This record gives sequence, C-alpha cells and structure tokens, in this order.
Amino acid sequence: MECKPGSSGPDRKTTERNRRNQMKALLSKLHSLVPPQSPPRKSTSPMPDQLGEAANYIKNLQVQVEKMREQKERLSEIEKINTTTNNVPMTRFKRPEIIIRNTGSILEVVLVTGLDGQFLFNETVRVIHEEGATIANANFSKVGDAMLHTIHAKVGDGDPSDERISERLLKMVDDMLMEFDP
Repeated sequence: MECKPGSSGPDRKTTERNRRNQMKALLSKLHSLVPPQSPPRKSTSPMPDQLGEAANYIKNLQVQVEKMREQKERLSEIEKINTTTNNVPMTRFKRPEIIIRNTGSILEVVLVTGLDGQFLFNETVRVIHEEGATIANANFSKVGDAMLHTIHAKVGDGDPSDERISERLLKMVDDMLMEFDP
C-alpha cells in the first residue's frame, strides 16, 4: 500500500486498484451464480453483457416466482372451497370416472368423483406436475352428489409425457376402484 508523504491513507491509485479488484471479484461471483444459457456463454464476454445476462436471469426468476405464487393462491382458494364442501355429510360413495383428451399441446382431464373426491383431484394434479406438464387451468363444479373436475395442462406436441400421464391417471383410478371393489 502506497501512501503520500504527510497523509495517513492510501493514495488514489491504490484505492482505485482495490475498488476494481473488488468489483472484478463481485462480477465473477455473480457470473458463477447464473446458470449457463442454451448457447454456451463465453466467460470472457464483456462486463455489460455479463451484467445484462444476470439481470435477465433475475427478471425471469421473478416472473416464475410470481406465476407460482399466483398458482399457489388459486390452489389455496380451491382447497378452502373443497374443505367446506368435504364437511357435507356423505350420502354414498361415487365411483370415480376419468376422461382424458389430447388435443395437440393441450391435455384435458375430466374427473368425476363423489363429494369426497378431493384426494383424487390432488393426486391427479400431482401426477401431471411429476410428468413435467404445466397446468394452465383447473376448475370444478358440484353437480348433485358429484364433483366435476376439469384440468387443462400444456404438454409438448408429440411429447410422450401425455401418454405417460394418461397411463398413470387411468392406473390410479383403476387402483382406487380395486380398493373399494375387491
């Protein structure tokens, strides 16, 4: 550390060098936190490009978090409604029915259950998420002593995940029926 004669602190040149080294270390740390994009990024790209890439990544994460927060709120509302619906005394067990339609990139799942069918609906949503599909819309209606659940999920066109989802959902309903009708 160089000091000017008669001064107690480092000179301007040393201070600037330390500041640049600190900024370089911070930029390197930020760059290491951003995952690689689809085209491989160069580690020697200019600082403004690296900062722009990090800013875009953070903005995308914020959008994803907001979408997930909204989805959580929607599902919480459905949960509240279903909790009040499930407090109604059961008249009888309704055999679940499931209809699955694939229209290109949209998979439509129609689930008809008794008033006690919340568990089956939750399991259906879980299976769809596990297979990597994105739920675009989910709603339900009470019709007499039955609940009609409709779920629209986005799947890739020609993606085999729609077939896996269909197989798993049909097996799940069959297994449930086997439990009640041995």
